[in-house]
Amino acid sequence: MRVSFAGLELTNPVIAASGTFGYGIEFEEIVSLEKLGAIVTKGISLEPMAGHAPPRIVQTAAGMLNAIGLQNVGVEDFVERKLPPMSRHPSCKVIVNVFGHTVNEYVGVIDRLNDAEGISAYELNASCPNVQAGGMAFGTDPYSLEELVERTKRVAIQPLIVKLSPNVTSIGYMARVCAEAGADAVSLVNTFLAMSIDAETRRPRLSNVTGGLSGPAIKPIALRMVYEVARSVQIPILGMGGIVTAEDAVEFILAGATAVQVGTASYADPRATERLAAGLESWCKSHDVEKVASLTGGLKSRE
Repeated sequence: MRVSFAGLELTNPVIAASGTFGYGIEFEEIVSLEKLGAIVTKGISLEPMAGHAPPRIVQTAAGMLNAIGLQNVGVEDFVERKLPPMSRHPSCKVIVNVFGHTVNEYVGVIDRLNDAEGISAYELNASCPNVQAGGMAFGTDPYSLEELVERTKRVAIQPLIVKLSPNVTSIGYMARVCAEAGADAVSLVNTFLAMSIDAETRRPRLSNVTGGLSGPAIKPIALRMVYEVARSVQIPILGMGGIVTAEDAVEFILAGATAVQVGTASYADPRATERLAAGLESWCKSHDVEKVASLTGGLKSRE
């Protein structure tokens, strides 16, 4: 079940996605963290952020909308209080999701994190659709994205993963921009910009009006985008978007992902990540797959 991803050796390819697993340690009484390949923390900014006012989560027919607004404790509090307890689970790699309103803020967060122990990689959040500045503003403009990746890569002492926005015309092109600017890997997809309206009150259900759509509803689109990116770049891919079952994970890996992230499923089942890791291993055994890494990019043609 071991996979090599952007220089990291993971015990298996199942990773808890950013924003759905807290800072990791909150789940240690529910999930055996040693059974996960890694966790990606909530987005960490230079200063604490309160996020948006409620309501900021809305259930949908096949998933959910969120407009949390990147609420987090800030990089100093994260390094001092949230990160150290994760040392109790050394086999579970810690990937820190990094966010800023400006390029300098992204650089500042990474510069501070470089001094901390226990971090294996950075995931550059260039795609959050729920904030007024930063986030998707970088991920949907190739020139801004190129500058962001180049500047952060210069200071990052750990592998740099760029989280891509699906709210673009060509996600393959945006992945190439990241690769050429020095990214070690890409992760995709983040949520799709969407909204929900209460017909009775005639008001938006989210305080932010719009939010990010995630869950099984987006899986077919996310799968197609992973496939496109795998045909566009040589750097490794973290695939995500509506993964609930072991078969879902296998589909993303066949499309070209080296590893997968599980997000919205953790809201319905807090142990979804652990269950999926066990299910993926069982699937490989039942299908005589000796190494899960051998499945990456293994999609066969229809001919």
